[in-house]
Amino acid sequence: MKYLQGEESYIFVPAEPVGARPLVVYRNSGDIVLEAPNFTVPSNAKRSGKTIYGILGLIPLVLSEYLIVITGRELRGTLLGHAIYRAVDFEILSLDPTVSVSTPPHPVEAHLLALVRSHLKSGVFLFSYSFDLTRRLQAQWVAQEQDDGRAFWEVADDRFFWNKYLQSRFMDITVSNPKNDLSSYILPITYGSFDIRLCSLNGQSIQMSLISRRSRFRAGTRYFRRGIDHDGHVANFIETEQIVLVGGSVSDADDFSHKLSFVQIRGSVPVFWAEVNTLRYKPDLQIMDFQNSNGATRRHLQEQVSLYGDQTVVNLVDQKGHEKPVKDAYERNFIEANVEKVKYQYFDFHNECKHMRWDRISLLLDSITEDLQRDGYFHLDSASPEPVEWQLGVVRTNCMDNLDRTNVAQAAIAKWTLNKQLKDVGVLAADDAVDNHEDISRHIREMWSDHADYISRAYAGTGALKTDFTRTGKRTRAGAFDDLQKQVVSDHHRSGFVMMYRYRMHSTSSAASRHPFDPLRAFLLFVHGPRRTYIASFVRSDFSSSNQSKTKNQKDYSLSYYFAFWILILSLSLAFIFIHGIDYVAWPRLLPPTDVIHYNGPGFRSAHNGKGFGMDIGKLKAGASAQWLASGVRRTDKQVEEIELGTKKRVD
Repeated sequence: MKYLQGEESYIFVPAEPVGARPLVVYRNSGDIVLEAPNFTVPSNAKRSGKTIYGILGLIPLVLSEYLIVITGRELRGTLLGHAIYRAVDFEILSLDPTVSVSTPPHPVEAHLLALVRSHLKSGVFLFSYSFDLTRRLQAQWVAQEQDDGRAFWEVADDRFFWNKYLQSRFMDITVSNPKNDLSSYILPITYGSFDIRLCSLNGQSIQMSLISRRSRFRAGTRYFRRGIDHDGHVANFIETEQIVLVGGSVSDADDFSHKLSFVQIRGSVPVFWAEVNTLRYKPDLQIMDFQNSNGATRRHLQEQVSLYGDQTVVNLVDQKGHEKPVKDAYERNFIEANVEKVKYQYFDFHNECKHMRWDRISLLLDSITEDLQRDGYFHLDSASPEPVEWQLGVVRTNCMDNLDRTNVAQAAIAKWTLNKQLKDVGVLAADDAVDNHEDISRHIREMWSDHADYISRAYAGTGALKTDFTRTGKRTRAGAFDDLQKQVVSDHHRSGFVMMYRYRMHSTSSAASRHPFDPLRAFLLFVHGPRRTYIASFVRSDFSSSNQSKTKNQKDYSLSYYFAFWILILSLSLAFIFIHGIDYVAWPRLLPPTDVIHYNGPGFRSAHNGKGFGMDIGKLKAGASAQWLASGVRRTDKQVEEIELGTKKRVD
C-alpha cells in the first residue's frame, strides 16, 4: 500500500484488494479511522514514493507518538504455500506535526528514537500475510475450528506476538467499535529466525524448515535480563519448531505426503538470579531467595505443561565453580515446586564433553531416549483425515545463557528425531541415518548453526559459540579461536567495560549514576583544565626550572618524580573506579535493575565487587521508568528539562 502525508493526517491506501477501505491516522488527535472505499484524498496530501508492506504499530515517547511502518521486506521462503518475509526497512512517522523525527527538538527524544532505530535495525522481524507464524503446526490444527473467520491477531500466540503492545491501539479500536474494524491493518510480527531448505533423499523430495519464536515476556539482553519474574516468565524463552515435508513439490503445498513437526523450548533457569556487572570480566553472581521463589518456578513449569504436555527439563549448567549456585538453586526450587509431568535431567556438558569430545552429547541422548519416544512428534499424512501422531511433550533445555551448550543439545535432539521421522515414513531404512547422506546432513548442520547465530545475536550481541561442531560435526581449534574472538566482542558489549563518561548539564533521563566524586574526570581536569592547582603549578614550575639550573642527572631525577606522581594519581583513580565499578557500568536506562544490584535479602552472592568500601552508595536512580513512556502523556520541553535536572518529581 501507499501512504500520503499531510499536516493533519497520514492516509494509507491499499493496493489490493481493489476497493479496500483506506486507513487514516489523524496527527493532532491521534484518532485512527477506517474510511469508506470512495474516500476522497485531500488535494494538499503529498504522496510518498515508498511502498508500505505493513504497519508495525504506534509507540508513545516523550514528546510525541510515532507510527512505525515497514518499507522494506525480504522473502525468506515459502512454507506450505505461504510466503514468509523478514522486515528489513522501516520508517518512523511522528504524529505531532511540530516534532521532527530526523531532528528531534530535545536530546531525550533523540536518544529514545535512537533506541527504537537500533532495535529495528538489529532485530529479525518475521511476518506472513496468510500464515500464522506465532503458532506451531499442532496448535494451529487443534484450534482450526475456533479460528475460522477470525483475524490473525485474535488467534496469535500471545507470547510470540512481538509487536502486540505497538498494535494495542488498533486492537482496542477494533474491539470497541466493530464498524471500524482495523484487523486488515494489524500485522503480527514474530521475533526469531526462519530458514527453509529443499533436498532429495533416496528418491524422495524433502523440504525442511526451522522456525524460532522469541517470547516478548521478560525480553532483554543477557547480563541485564536473567532468571524468572513473579509471573513465571523467564528470560530468553524461545520455542523452536523443525518442520519436515516429505514426498512433494515446493509449488504445491498439498502435494506433500507427510507433514512432520517437532518442537523444543529453551529458557533461563527459572529462579530469581542475576549476574551483576562490576567492570570485572566475571560478574558477581546474585541469587535471591524470595518467599515465593518456588511459587514462581511452579507457575512457569505448570504453564509449560499446560501448553506442551510432559516436560523433560535438561539442565546443562556446570556442577562446580561459578555456575554451581545456580544449579543448586534450580534443583532446590524444582523439588519444592513439585509439578506433575515434569522430569529433571542433569547433564554436566563441560565435564562430559571436555577436550573437544562433543560427540559425547550422545550420552545425553541416551539418557532421554525414552522421553523422546514417549513425547513423539506431530505427523499429518495426506492419506488420513486426522493426525497420525501427536507431540505429547517437549524437552526444555537450558545452560547459563541458553545459547551455546543449549544449541548443541537441541541440534542433537532435533537430528535424533529427524532420523526417527524419516524411518517412520519409509524414507530411511532401519539401519540408515541422515549422517550417511551428505546433502541433507549439510542442510541440517547449516540450518541449526544459522539458527544459533540469530538467537545469540538477539540475546548476547554476537554470533553463537561452538557452531563449528554444529556445522561440521567436529570441534576444531580454529572454531575455538573464533569463539574466543566472539567472547571478547560480546563481553565488551555486555557490561562494565563500557563506562558512562557523558558529562552534560542536561543528562538524558539517566537510570545510571556515577559517584559524586569522579576521580578519573578530576584527574583529566587536573591536567588539562583551565584551573591549575598549587601542586600542579609547583610540579610544573619545578620541572621547568630544572631545565635551566640543574644538571642532566638532576633533570632526569626531577622528570622521574614528575611522571611517578601522575602515574600514582592515575593508578589511584583507576583503583577507585574499580572499587565503585557498579556506578560506572552502562546500565539500562529505562528499566534499571536497581532491585537486583542492591538486593539485601536472603540468597547468595559470589562477591560484592564494585560496591564501594562496604557502603551502599551511588544507587541507581530509577528515573526513566517505562511507565513514563507508556503513559502516553506528552510533556513540554520545559517539563522534560525539569525532570532531567531532578528539580521536579515525575508523577506517573
